[in-house]
Amino acid sequence: MHLAYPAVLSALLFCTGLYGVLARRNAILVLMSVELMLNAVNLNLVAFDVWLSRAAEETLHSGQALALFTIAIAAAEIGIGLAIVLAVYRNRGTSDIDKLRDTAEGPGGDGPDGDVPGGDASATRTAAEKAEATA
Repeated sequence: MHLAYPAVLSALLFCTGLYGVLARRNAILVLMSVELMLNAVNLNLVAFDVWLSRAAEETLHSGQALALFTIAIAAAEIGIGLAIVLAVYRNRGTSDIDKLRDTAEGPGGDGPDGDVPGGDASATRTAAEKAEATA
């Protein structure tokens, strides 16, 4: 088999994963896209290892060993990533990346003393302060 076939398949897998990372809003789909990208790298490592082993008589199969390390790292990454996504989902109620980014920035904005630029100071009060003011 020619080296071009696995290289083209690997490029397609990597581009699909890159599109998924850049376009998706769900954190689990982003993690799945990262896994696609890592599998594309694994395919390249094994394909080039086989291609280089034909040229040399004594080979160490270092590409296949690196692919095994990449698989182990990917398994750890998906385990930790899913644990983080589940913890964030329990705390915030969503796994939408854009909504999580908005809640991380908070209502303070970039104005002086945490005030909203162009707004009044009542916009930055907490829910407890608002409930106390209405009681």
